[in-house]
Amino acid sequence: LLLTTIQKMRPPVFLCVLLCLSAAAGPVAGADRSCSDLRQFYTGKGFTLVEVPQTEISGEHLRMCPQGPTCCTSTMEENLGGLSARETEGLIREAGRSLQSAFNALHRSFDTYFTELHGRSERSLPEALSPLGALYSQNTRLYGDLYTDLRQYYRGSALNLDETLSEFWSRLLERTFKISAPSEVSKEDYLECVAKQQETLRPFGDVPRDMKAKLIRAFVTARSFVQGLIVSGEVVRKVSQVHLSPECMKALMKLVYCPHCHGIASVKPCSNYCSNVMKGCLANQADLDPEWQNIIDTMIQVASSFSTEPSLDVVLSSIPARIYEAVHFLQENMDTFTTKVYQTCGTPGEPGTGSPTLHEQRKKSGSLTASEYKPSPTAGLRLEMQVSDLSSKLREMRQYWTQLPVALCSKLAAGGAGQDKCWNGITKARYLPEVMGDGLANQINNPEVELDITKPDMTIRQQIMQLKIMSNRLKNALEGNDVDFQDASDDISGSGSGMCVGGLCPRNRPGLYAYSPDNNRVRGTATSQTPICGLLLLLPLTILLLQR
Repeated sequence: LLLTTIQKMRPPVFLCVLLCLSAAAGPVAGADRSCSDLRQFYTGKGFTLVEVPQTEISGEHLRMCPQGPTCCTSTMEENLGGLSARETEGLIREAGRSLQSAFNALHRSFDTYFTELHGRSERSLPEALSPLGALYSQNTRLYGDLYTDLRQYYRGSALNLDETLSEFWSRLLERTFKISAPSEVSKEDYLECVAKQQETLRPFGDVPRDMKAKLIRAFVTARSFVQGLIVSGEVVRKVSQVHLSPECMKALMKLVYCPHCHGIASVKPCSNYCSNVMKGCLANQADLDPEWQNIIDTMIQVASSFSTEPSLDVVLSSIPARIYEAVHFLQENMDTFTTKVYQTCGTPGEPGTGSPTLHEQRKKSGSLTASEYKPSPTAGLRLEMQVSDLSSKLREMRQYWTQLPVALCSKLAAGGAGQDKCWNGITKARYLPEVMGDGLANQINNPEVELDITKPDMTIRQQIMQLKIMSNRLKNALEGNDVDFQDASDDISGSGSGMCVGGLCPRNRPGLYAYSPDNNRVRGTATSQTPICGLLLLLPLTILLLQR
């Protein structure tokens, strides 16, 4: 009947009906959408077009993307899933390299400043000590060795700074006494006895004790500060190389490339959706945050201490003046000191008149003391600028680990105005779930990334421990404690077990989690078997007793 009716129609009407029927028949016949855009995108990512469909196929095979008409095969889904993980890992490493570069720049800046300060102080030795005559000219190596030891300590050498400075003053006492006393006291054993009087008789007055306290504080804080910068940079490097989990790879694929598979490549992910994915993927990294903020805050405190009176530049620059002041004090009181030495070490001969040159130097020497030393205004301004620059740049790094998901999503997600028409993981619409908190424990209800919160990443836990150890070193340094000569076991548990030596702990030491929660069942079984074994052992003994 339909055919007869059509045949009776006039040609224009006939054509019109045919067009309407063909238009109506389109959806029924299933004229599939072309996959040309995805094919071009896919090859642009470096993949081949083998088995890539020309038009949409049914999506029952999809495991990461929502099922439905798609241009992606299972192989394409796997390839793009792996690519999304690699690209995200690349972004994390890139952000990490940027932060490492910032730490390296801070280290270079401070190291340059400190070594120049140290060098200028050493170069001022001839001018400050030449009035001492032979005591300086014949013992230049003694003063040079002091600066070498200080430089090596700053560079990380295992020197005991307290002992190093005590030895310097003992050797200087020997040289000074040898020049001013009779020739009979030049014997090695006698001079050794004289050197031992350094602590008890205090021949240099209060200078050695005061100078030692200030130098130790200055060098301990400076060395700990540069170590803190190095350790922090290393933590960033190691953590930034941690691979993302398979669960994270699936979530990233769904976030980044599933819109391409479903023909809505131009639609960006919702920002809250992206946040949940990144917070899940970077949950272990976010657990660094408390110790990270702790070490940054402590380094800022250490940097601020450099300008606390006496400031770092004053302590280093006044070393030659303090040495001169100490020797001048001894020269002025040499007769009294010599008498006390003879009482302790014995009288080698009648006291002579001493060195004529030395007596002449006593007359010529002024009353220069370290308290009169004033650094140039330029030096003080440079230190102030150095501390300000260090502190401000460290503050910028303080929230790095919790801001990392935000930084990554700023490159991937839709802006604030597009939150109603963004990719929510299923379709183009608003994302409704709430945003998770930071850290592993807060991901228990993350709707986007499946995580076992009982199994933290052990590489990251080790780095958290490194930050904790370094923070404790820095806090000790603020108090002037030479941390490399303390038992650092308190850095971890406060048990004093001695497992950490010299501030370093074995790499295989258990972290915050001593064993996996999965072991609970095994441990419980072992515990329950213990009483049974005990009963079986007692049974033969009971039988023997009954037989008797």
